[in-house]
Amino acid sequence: MARIKSIILAGGSGTRLWPLSREMYPKQFLKFGSTSLFQETVLRCLEVSDISEIFVVTNEAQKFFVIGQIKEIGYSIPAENVLIEPEGKNTLPAIFFGMKEIEKKFGKSIVGVFSSDHVLDIAAMKTISSAEKLTSDYLVTFGVVPVFPHTGYGYIKISEVCGPGYRVSDFREKPDLETAEKYIQEGCLWNSGMFLFETGLFFEEVKKHTPSVFACFENGKDINEIYAEVERISIDYGIMEKSDRVAVVKLDQKWSDLGNFEAIYDEFEKDSVGNAIHECDPLMLNSAGNLVYSKCGKIVSLIDVKDMVIVDTSDALLICPKSSSQKVKEIVTELKVRKDERAYIGQTVYRPWGSYTLLEASPEHKIKNITVLPDHKLSLQLHYHRSEHWVVVKGMACVEVSGQQFFLRPGESTFISAGERHRLSNPGKIPLEIIEVQLGELVDEADIIRFDDVYGRN
Repeated sequence: MARIKSIILAGGSGTRLWPLSREMYPKQFLKFGSTSLFQETVLRCLEVSDISEIFVVTNEAQKFFVIGQIKEIGYSIPAENVLIEPEGKNTLPAIFFGMKEIEKKFGKSIVGVFSSDHVLDIAAMKTISSAEKLTSDYLVTFGVVPVFPHTGYGYIKISEVCGPGYRVSDFREKPDLETAEKYIQEGCLWNSGMFLFETGLFFEEVKKHTPSVFACFENGKDINEIYAEVERISIDYGIMEKSDRVAVVKLDQKWSDLGNFEAIYDEFEKDSVGNAIHECDPLMLNSAGNLVYSKCGKIVSLIDVKDMVIVDTSDALLICPKSSSQKVKEIVTELKVRKDERAYIGQTVYRPWGSYTLLEASPEHKIKNITVLPDHKLSLQLHYHRSEHWVVVKGMACVEVSGQQFFLRPGESTFISAGERHRLSNPGKIPLEIIEVQLGELVDEADIIRFDDVYGRN
């Protein structure tokens, strides 16, 4: 039996779990334990696919998260399997992009499509794999058996049995509570947004029901030209709700799309009165049913507080009732209207070579804690408007300044004047950590002139 190929959709915008996630660091890359949601998705896909058969559809800003987090769990994905969308156009173009690349590399294939930010019991992959026999006749989706009347999920109405699944009667939008209860009584399933397609049937149904999308990918243009023309449309609206060749297979395993902080609360362990506490030192008086997430090393004290979300990061604080957590994206929208960079990035910014955390800033200075991963290096660059002072905290630093190379150990430092070409790299086997002090008339990321970059950045 041929192995299933996998597409992982990993281009999320990070709006629903702000301020934990940001547009430049969306929720699929967050770690609520030792691994991120994206890494867990890759590990599940490895149950049915080889690493060479996994394709990730993402964007340029998240490309290095994808590659780096896969390496972190011990695998190396082929570069051509990381597919970069020029812009987000919803799920149908993203899936079509992945399906075309899989067909080009492997020929006719059976392909599983998975979101990168869901929680799913790994045992579900056996059920997904067993649905392969349906793919010659049906577009297969997966419906989760509901455990309560959820108003944040779409529902799937089933009809007659077909093999290991059921024909789909219709797809239903997210309901109110009363309607959700009715759907469950009718035997409806939660729409998981996971699929299993045979490439030939998939292309046939797209051509039939959304011919404009099919035509865009068939005209021989490059991906930038395709995405400039293709419409923004979801897989559900594009073909699943229109086709009469759709089957659904039931999943009895645990699943969640972690769509808001209420869903995060459901996933975390709770104390005896229902408080879910993560990464902080709590002190609770007559407080119950709360989600408290703080990464700032603070004592978090609550008095007479119930059923609230409190999320504290170094640059933002969110407080709201759990029942209102779906409105968080409205905060992000307002931040974008204000052109506030906190919608896009947090105090910690991730780069292909590692990360930096902003410790202090003013218009004339910044202090950063910089971490460079082993065998990684920053670009060869200069700044016209600022100088930099580097102090090594941990590891061995290889420093290049104006063509001269030297090494710095913990406690040692160097000063780089404005206008000097320089580069920092980590030749060691442990992460390099330095403190960088920037001083000058312009201390933002715009004042970087790159001459050489191993990651292909301009």
